[in-house]
Amino acid sequence: MKCIIIDDEPLAREGIELNIEEVPYLELVGQFGNALTANDFLVQNEVDLMFLDIEMPGITGLEFIRSLKNHPMVILTTAYPQYALEGFELDVVDYLVKPIRLQRFIKSVNKAKEFYDLTQAAQNTIESIEKDFIYIKSERKYIRLFFKDIRFIKGMKDYVMIY
Repeated sequence: MKCIIIDDEPLAREGIELNIEEVPYLELVGQFGNALTANDFLVQNEVDLMFLDIEMPGITGLEFIRSLKNHPMVILTTAYPQYALEGFELDVVDYLVKPIRLQRFIKSVNKAKEFYDLTQAAQNTIESIEKDFIYIKSERKYIRLFFKDIRFIKGMKDYVMIY
């Protein structure tokens, strides 16, 4: 997974970089001292995971997440535990409190890797669908239903209504 570090503290970036070097499936493709320079990089490059500090000059990490239309997975790295709830409301993968222990770092990136693998598998499955129909069971028989004929699907507890 391609990842970047965004943190205004050089020592914190170095610590995260050392942890990344311990994980074979992570590839560090950039380090940034603020969110604005990272934004320019994200526009031009594909990134799977961001290690993002919260308290930074200019724009905070949480404001930066809100400003991105499609952001990569995010692991927040901060010295302030009080932002955890707000971070999870923004769908971050995990929340690491500095100083970051290697054991906790590995647990966090393994969680991100599992999510990444599931996303890739789902994407591959969707791309491999060649037929333009599905079979559904209704009243003890199977009916072929073309995707182009489906207007919407409504979930109703144990039942599904297909219009």
